[in-house]
Amino acid sequence: MLMKKNSIVAKKKYGQNFLKDEIVLRKIVEAMPNNDNKIVEIGPGLGDLTKYLVDVKSVEAFEVDTDLCKLLQDTFEKEIATKRLHVHCGDVLQAWQSSLVDEPYDLVANLPYYIATNIILKALADPMCKNILVMVQLEVAEKFCAAHGEKVFGSLSVITQSVGEPHIVVIVPPTAFDPQPKIDSAVFLIQKKRNRNDEDFEEMLRVAFKQPRKTLLKNLSCVYEKELLQEAYEKLELTLTIRPHQLSTHDYHQLYKLTNTRSLDGRRESGNTSK
Repeated sequence: MLMKKNSIVAKKKYGQNFLKDEIVLRKIVEAMPNNDNKIVEIGPGLGDLTKYLVDVKSVEAFEVDTDLCKLLQDTFEKEIATKRLHVHCGDVLQAWQSSLVDEPYDLVANLPYYIATNIILKALADPMCKNILVMVQLEVAEKFCAAHGEKVFGSLSVITQSVGEPHIVVIVPPTAFDPQPKIDSAVFLIQKKRNRNDEDFEEMLRVAFKQPRKTLLKNLSCVYEKELLQEAYEKLELTLTIRPHQLSTHDYHQLYKLTNTRSLDGRRESGNTSK
């Protein structure tokens, strides 16, 4: 028995808001990088974006909702038969524990809000992922794309800019979805230049932005010797009162190089911390 779109009800537990606006769907496709990479789509839902994607490239779609998997298999029977589309039914995060796709791909998707940040961070670390073009809630997109000096500039911004070049493609109102969310969304693109793979650097960022209203010096002093930080600040010509969002991504990498070998935690482990 074939499943029909109008028989599907959005499930809150999967954060389902189906993108229906044809103009926005076309803008996503138009913003795709021009290359020969395969497409990975996470959370294809009713297949409204999928139908455009399979027209231009082969697609690996990952859907956790078994009802939607059946709908996609029925709707795209021809594309599946010709291997233009492969529908994976199950949790994409579990699939990612090994290798999501064994060839270069671009992530193009309207991501479920509840796992969007986790998925993007995994894609940034995946060497097979070359570009990320996704729809998420606007405030999340702004955190990934923020420039230093903006109040929302944080660890996600630094991690993203360390990997590639991010920018917001289009802001999308709630009326573009069914059911309508209560907040605006945004499509943004990250063109990767390298992979996210420095856990120690990201740990420094976690400490740096832990209390964003405090000075960076105050935050980092919990882990690094204050004298060491002051020396690094002087070399980088940073004021002692500078706050975490005011440093550039380049500044953070320079600060990390000057301090990462002499953190308080590292000195405690070696038994050399003076009291």
